[in-house]
Amino acid sequence: MRYAVFSDIHANVWALRAVLEDAEKQGAGQLVNLGDILYGPLAPRETYDLLRAHDVITIQGNQDRIIYDATDESRAVLPTLDYVCRDLGKAPINWLKNLPKTEAFDGMFLCHGAPGSDMTYLLEDVSSGHAILRSDAQITVTLSDVLSGLTLCGHPHIPRHIRLTDGREIANPGSAGLPAYSDDLPFPHVMETGSPHARYLILDIQDGRYELSFRTVSYDWDTAARRASHMGRDDWASALRTGRIR
Repeated sequence: MRYAVFSDIHANVWALRAVLEDAEKQGAGQLVNLGDILYGPLAPRETYDLLRAHDVITIQGNQDRIIYDATDESRAVLPTLDYVCRDLGKAPINWLKNLPKTEAFDGMFLCHGAPGSDMTYLLEDVSSGHAILRSDAQITVTLSDVLSGLTLCGHPHIPRHIRLTDGREIANPGSAGLPAYSDDLPFPHVMETGSPHARYLILDIQDGRYELSFRTVSYDWDTAARRASHMGRDDWASALRTGRIR
């Protein structure tokens, strides 16, 4: 089986469309989505409709949870959240709520952040303000008792593929829809890929071995950035155009 694995679309329908088209050209037989799907000042409902038109194994991320847990109070102080909820409507929000937080199949384990928390960075230490690869021992503790040969995760938007000393492998496809962002938790930090491209990975499994090919795909990021600016999010617009936090 050849899998196309993507994560962190963040309502970027233009990026998702490019990823799906490229995955088809690469001969992917199964799509896998690792969460943070519809939150963003872009095109939530269009992204939902496009995704649902395909057969996709999907888990939820932390910002999917923000959507279905939204209250009148949180929507009042977060205009982007309010826009997302209004644009989506009831059915897509219920779909998000019912997605599994983790999944396991074909010798793989899927999570958004880490096995026990969709907010935890499995591979990165951000205490310095930037993403630094954690030690083998630290990753092993966070991975806990997951025994799958390959763990697929999202969340930090940074593509990575590592192999632990015990033989287990972990891969993050990067972000399909948002190449840079800043956050205050668990410490103030930035995540930057340095280019505006959509990212995902092609995964082949044969005889218990994993072959990964990271894909970097061009798309109409100027249109996405203009939508973000129209929604009052020039920070997103800059990140979408540059892959950097300025």
